[in-house]
Amino acid sequence: MTIRRRDFLKVSAAATLSAGLPRLARSADSASVYDIEKFGNARILHITDTHAQLRPVYFREPSVNIGVGTMQGQPPHLVGKAFLERFGIRPDSADAYAFTCIEFEKAAGRFGKLGGFAHLKTLIDKLRSDAGQGRSLLLDGGDLWQGTGLANTVQGADMVEAANLLGIEAMTGHWEFTYGEKALRENLARFKGEFLAQNVFLTEEARFNDAKAFDPASGRVFQPSTIKEIGGHRVAVIGQAFPYVPIAHPKRFTPDWTFGIRDEELQKLVESLRNNDKVDAVILLSHNGMDVDLKLASRVSGIDVILGGHTHDAVPQPAAVNNAGGVTLVTNAGSNGKFLAVLDLDISKGKINDVRYRLLPVFSELLKPDPAMAALIDKVRAPHVAAYGEKLATADRLLYRRGNFSGTMDLLICDALRSELDAEIALSPGFRWGTTALAGQPLTMEDILTETAITYPATYVQKMTGAQIRDVLEDVCDNLFNADPYYQQGGDMVRVGGLTYACAPMESAGKRISEIKLHNGQALEAGKSYKVAGWASVNEQNGEPVWDVVAKHLRAGKPPNRQGAGVTLKGVDGNPGIAGLG
Repeated sequence: MTIRRRDFLKVSAAATLSAGLPRLARSADSASVYDIEKFGNARILHITDTHAQLRPVYFREPSVNIGVGTMQGQPPHLVGKAFLERFGIRPDSADAYAFTCIEFEKAAGRFGKLGGFAHLKTLIDKLRSDAGQGRSLLLDGGDLWQGTGLANTVQGADMVEAANLLGIEAMTGHWEFTYGEKALRENLARFKGEFLAQNVFLTEEARFNDAKAFDPASGRVFQPSTIKEIGGHRVAVIGQAFPYVPIAHPKRFTPDWTFGIRDEELQKLVESLRNNDKVDAVILLSHNGMDVDLKLASRVSGIDVILGGHTHDAVPQPAAVNNAGGVTLVTNAGSNGKFLAVLDLDISKGKINDVRYRLLPVFSELLKPDPAMAALIDKVRAPHVAAYGEKLATADRLLYRRGNFSGTMDLLICDALRSELDAEIALSPGFRWGTTALAGQPLTMEDILTETAITYPATYVQKMTGAQIRDVLEDVCDNLFNADPYYQQGGDMVRVGGLTYACAPMESAGKRISEIKLHNGQALEAGKSYKVAGWASVNEQNGEPVWDVVAKHLRAGKPPNRQGAGVTLKGVDGNPGIAGLG
């Protein structure tokens, strides 16, 4: 595929903030897409939520990402044209393809796949070389080890090798915890960087039993922070792991640990780093999600920049948040290896004078793959290529996942659950990881694993009353649209098969879901029991792994279910977080 240089828009978006704040800019026009004007004396590179995608991918950004409360109409809750207008991106550009869902299939044919660790390696090495010896740092925001069949089979060991070769110097975690403590610690023993998590503590019982901890006195399980000498200055990096691990995932994976946002402990740590360790800059490497980070930034002072992840939001420019100590810049760097964030800092004694931030799409067609990383990827994949390469079907339409309410890939999974498990209704979790398949693309076992590979994949069939089904929808909806970000756990709405419903995101808890109907048009009855199939339950199940159920369905060659999203939205007309449900 040949890509012409004029197809790539380099947005220059310098913004002067209020008094004392640094200037922000995306890439300036230059001879190369990835030639960045030198600035400052420290460069921090940030990736997050790669979800074990070692090779380049297609990934369609959402057409629905609704903000509520104070976040309505604010980044990251902008999609489609509203996003382009906010950040000054040309509609037919490569950036429009990378950052939005607009004409995705057409643009995919034009610009190709993004990401891939061999291509990331080439870009990272270039940017580190440009910065100069001892002037750069590479950070990973978590969800590095999970998201493919290979990573699931080897419990993330492949990604540890890749991370070491890439040169990641510090990371935090989320899905990493779902491999359990033993596998987690084995991987960390092989990881050459540092694992940081200030917000993970031992339970009282585990402390009593002298469970392993980085700091037994405080009960902190992991190293909370590190100090790096960059460009002759002391830069502190604090890790913030996903706060809700035992709630969002089976507690059996982390029985001895408690999580949480823990902003009071974070404030104490920041003050200690500032006052006792005399650092010149403080960076929070966060897996909270952007809405949570924005609230956190207003409550905790002394943090210069939050490098955020978890919600997979690709936001080209940081948000500036005022707090008692000044201003904190909040970023979020997308997912699946599609983007590399570049934070250039001009640091002096005890403060940051100025900042440049760029979120660079990683166009694999423009970057030669690094030979050593390409060889490593081939090596770790080799034992599994034959099994994963089985062609199950051909994509009959664009198959994607990301979006607040539905995705065609999830509808396929729901169709398989209903068909293979003989259920009236299917429920599938609103995970945000999982790549996109273009219409006409062969669907292999590896593709299905990329949508389903977790450590608790067992399917289930159970009877649920109409009232219970409604409660599930309301509960997940409140997690997604609670006006207080601290009550949001990330992810999207549970996907449904065999049902339609109406949703009013702006309503209060318990009042958002209405008009629930079966696909035959009959209303769901509160007191009636229905046969429901699902997967990824936090309670232990003993059904077939979901990937086997979906594979069986595809092998059977049954006609695809062309059902739509099945959701009618209410009270959100004109919301810039909506560009269509399909």
